[in-house]
Amino acid sequence: MTDKLKPLREKIDAIDAQILELLNQRAQVAQEVGHVKAETMAPVFRPEREAQVLRGVAERNPGPMGNVEVQTIFREIMSACRALEKRVTVAYLGPAGTFSEQAVYQQFGTAVEGLPCASIDEVFRATEAGTADFGVVPVENSSEGAINRTLDLMLQTSLTISGEVAIAVHHSLMTRTGGMDGVSVICAHSQALAQCQVWLNLNYPNIERRAVASNAEAARMAGEDGSIAAIASELAGTQYKLGVVKGHIQDDPHNRTRFAVVGHLHTNPSGKDQTSIVLAVPNKAGAVYQLLAHLAKHGVSMTRFESRPARMGTWEYYFYVDIEGHVHNPSVSKALAELKDNAAFFKVLGSYPTSLN
Repeated sequence: MTDKLKPLREKIDAIDAQILELLNQRAQVAQEVGHVKAETMAPVFRPEREAQVLRGVAERNPGPMGNVEVQTIFREIMSACRALEKRVTVAYLGPAGTFSEQAVYQQFGTAVEGLPCASIDEVFRATEAGTADFGVVPVENSSEGAINRTLDLMLQTSLTISGEVAIAVHHSLMTRTGGMDGVSVICAHSQALAQCQVWLNLNYPNIERRAVASNAEAARMAGEDGSIAAIASELAGTQYKLGVVKGHIQDDPHNRTRFAVVGHLHTNPSGKDQTSIVLAVPNKAGAVYQLLAHLAKHGVSMTRFESRPARMGTWEYYFYVDIEGHVHNPSVSKALAELKDNAAFFKVLGSYPTSLN
């Protein structure tokens, strides 16, 4: 066996040496790019460029390595090279171990400076103030719908959306011991409690459920108090040294959450983009239909439509709409111009590359 493995290991060693040499060649070119960017005051992180690279490696990938694995490797290569120019700071809903933190690494790679925040409001404030270069905030969940606080803050902020990340959300019930003896309360974010409601009703209907700021905060609490069980990711469980009582307790096995990357950056077209807008309509019959007809007129597809009360004491609403294409695409530009001219309120939240996942 050793005789058969030796030449294969030598071959791997030789390939690894080539990979190392090429990685450092790439890093040197990335440093040159950084010097050019510094001269022209160009941003370090260009999400449209990185999306193009990741789509390209998937299209050219001959296997046997899968596209997801190849993209993960290249994302980390780009992240490490980007850090040679400047280490990007990204705010997210903390503490460490949240799905928001996972979304940060899925978008930016791990060569970034994470800034955990106590609330979604604080993520926006840190990014608006420049304490963070970008913020990552949850937008919607596949089973529980929109994250309303994020939508409300999007309406008010000067930040723009420059990217989106969709991740699979798997919830685990965890305690300090890995058992439920002595547990009197189950803690999690309100969305997680809702996403696990059926399972909890079947298995622990008589234990109090308490909503907290985040799942990772629930995991931190459970790590300090044996009477608390947390619903969180296994990443958070590892962070706070918890044992798993039961994994994958979410009611929907395909549960996913979509996150938005917000910041001061306006992206260029990547070739596969979408645009998010918010609008309000005049208070008259058929106003919504008449307004959205401008999209159909120019062949622009709508992929999401969400309403939120305007909170002005009247029965009026803001409508959050996602459409295919970038604001620089001629058809999208024409459709948005007509929407703006006919809407009672109109705001572009951002044009950005669609999620790879």
